[in-house]
Amino acid sequence: MTRIGAVHGVLAEHRYDQREITDMVARTCLPPGGDRRLLDRLHGSACVERRAMALPLERYVTLGGFGETNDAFIETAVPLGAEAVTGALERAGLSPRDVDLLMFTSVTGIAAPSVDARLVGRLGLRPDVKRVPVFGLGCVAGAAGVARLHDYLAGRPDDVAVLLSVELCTLTFQRDDPSVANLVATGLFGDGAAAVVACGARRAAAGPTVVGTRSRMYPDTESVMGWDITGSGFKVVLDASVPELVRKNLAADVDSFLADHGLRREDITAWVCHPGGPKVLEAVEEALRLPDEALEMTWRALAAEGNLSSSSVLHVLRDTLAERPPPPGTPGLLLAMGPGFCAELVLLRW
Repeated sequence: MTRIGAVHGVLAEHRYDQREITDMVARTCLPPGGDRRLLDRLHGSACVERRAMALPLERYVTLGGFGETNDAFIETAVPLGAEAVTGALERAGLSPRDVDLLMFTSVTGIAAPSVDARLVGRLGLRPDVKRVPVFGLGCVAGAAGVARLHDYLAGRPDDVAVLLSVELCTLTFQRDDPSVANLVATGLFGDGAAAVVACGARRAAAGPTVVGTRSRMYPDTESVMGWDITGSGFKVVLDASVPELVRKNLAADVDSFLADHGLRREDITAWVCHPGGPKVLEAVEEALRLPDEALEMTWRALAAEGNLSSSSVLHVLRDTLAERPPPPGTPGLLLAMGPGFCAELVLLRW
């Protein structure tokens, strides 16, 4: 079975309290002299205390169009991604030359050559390393990426595969856009990266094993989450129906997946959940009837970092491994949701 050898998460360089970010958003998204009471309420209810950002606050006020913003994405994503991969390999006791596959995911910027290609020489990866750049999965990509590494390693048990997620969500904030969706996004999302080292069954590694995975797409939900691509870049699509979709669908999907492995919800000793936002997390807790402490690590990540899109669930996994590892041999569930609308479930055994 695939074994997770290490997880390393990093944050962007610039760190700000939520109030400082709210003040910046008021200057850039609201009309001069506009009423900011809705903005203050949305940011105040996001349950986010502090966030990291790719650029200093004052840069967001003057940042130009999509080209300048995307250039900033590339300039920040490459060194941040390098830091994440280097840290994960060091934790796993491996070198860059050991890596057989590098999967890169992001939904907050684009590049060709892709970020993973730009890292091959910088990190000293082998020239024959396999690369899989992935765009469009959004928040679900952290869990989906682990699942796809597992699929790859099932057929290559001697290999080492690395998943790298870099999400610079604040670069997608839309200036002069006072829409509710944009104001919610500017109060919730932050910038960071994470890397996972996964080893095939014949490679020695510490850490939990991947027992199985499940992907789930929900019909007629393509319009509830994602981007509208505009002249100014990525304009967020975030429908208020997302929590209700979670309440309606998640429990049955989790129960079916666990039952296929002879398990029930009560058997899970660690819930590694993506911090999609307070309403989504409340919906997860209600749908799965989880005890109060089950998503403590996720709520803590939301407060300290905000939602880092696909990187977030990997930060929660890192913290779970480091601070609260479950008893050996017990099952855990890694889960995230994203555009599609879809869910990804990964069953772990500690």
